[in-house]
Formats: sequence, C-alpha cells, structure tokens
Amino acid sequence: MKTKLVILLASLLFCAGINAQAVATNGGTTKTLIVYFSWGGNTQHVAEHIASLTGGTLFRIEPEKPYPAEYTPCTEVAKAEKEADARPAIKSKVDNWDQYDTVFIGCPVWWWTAPMIINTFAESYDFRGRTVVPFCTYAATYRDETLARIVGLTPAAEHLKGFGAVGKNTKGIEEWLKEIGVLE
Repeated sequence: MKTKLVILLASLLFCAGINAQAVATNGGTTKTLIVYFSWGGNTQHVAEHIASLTGGTLFRIEPEKPYPAEYTPCTEVAKAEKEADARPAIKSKVDNWDQYDTVFIGCPVWWWTAPMIINTFAESYDFRGRTVVPFCTYAATYRDETLARIVGLTPAAEHLKGFGAVGKNTKGIEEWLKEIGVLE
C-alpha cells in the first residue's frame, strides 16, 4: 500500500511538472505579437516600447523592394502605390503565427492612411480568433483614419482601441495599454 501511494504521488508530481512547464512555455497567458512597418524609425521606436511593456514578440514588416531612403522620393512611391491599390511584397513571414492571440499592428500615416504594405500583411494572415490592436505614428493628422483602416483590413478579428503617437513620442502608451486591459 505504501509503495502504491509513493508511485501515485510521484505520478501526480510528474504530471504537475509537465503542466507547469506547459504554462511556463506559453507564459500562462495570451501570446502577443507586435507587427510594425517603419520607414523613418518612429513606428519602430513606438513598437519597441509596446514590446518592452507587454513582453510581446516584435515582427518588422520589410518590403522586398526597399523604399527610397530620401523623403520626397519615398512619398512619391507611396503615393503611386496608393493610387494603384498596390500590394508591395514582404520579405518574410511571421513564424508560428498560430501561437499569437493578440496582434498589435502599427505603421506611419502615409497619404492619409496606412501604407499599402499593411494591406499586404493583413491579407496574408487569418485573423479569426485573434484580437487586433492598431497603432500608428503621425505628424499632424489622419491618425483616426489610419487606425480605422487597420481595423477595416482585419474584419475577422476582435479589436481594441488603437493609439496614435506623434513621431517617436511614447507618452501615454502605458496608460493606453492599461485602459484597454493589456496591462494591469
């Protein structure tokens, strides 16, 4: 009887250890992905700040054909893409897409909306069962239109209130994440 009890106890401890390992591997909570496209570095800075607060995994959307490094030529390419309803190719895919429950999607405001490469990204993945959180960086206007565009590109997802940052300014991000229930 004592031997059976020891074996039973050992089995329970073994199973509890496996379960604890599974919880530790998954973090015990939802897995968060922070996807962003950044041309000048502003959106990257904001995305990195969100990742530092949430513990999420970063994924940078990089075009196969890089945008011009100079501002005016870049705006001309962006405008031409918008007018043509283009879908610029992306260099790489998100590894293990199925493990993410919450997906932040961020970009700069280009020509009053999200850059066309955001359309490419959104059309490349299944957002059913996920929560999308839009964010953007902007200079003066069209924040709300850009956030709404990200929501519109991911209709199968649930959505949380988005955030717009002026340039690289991260002021208010922690409060926003608390407001939408991502942070306690």
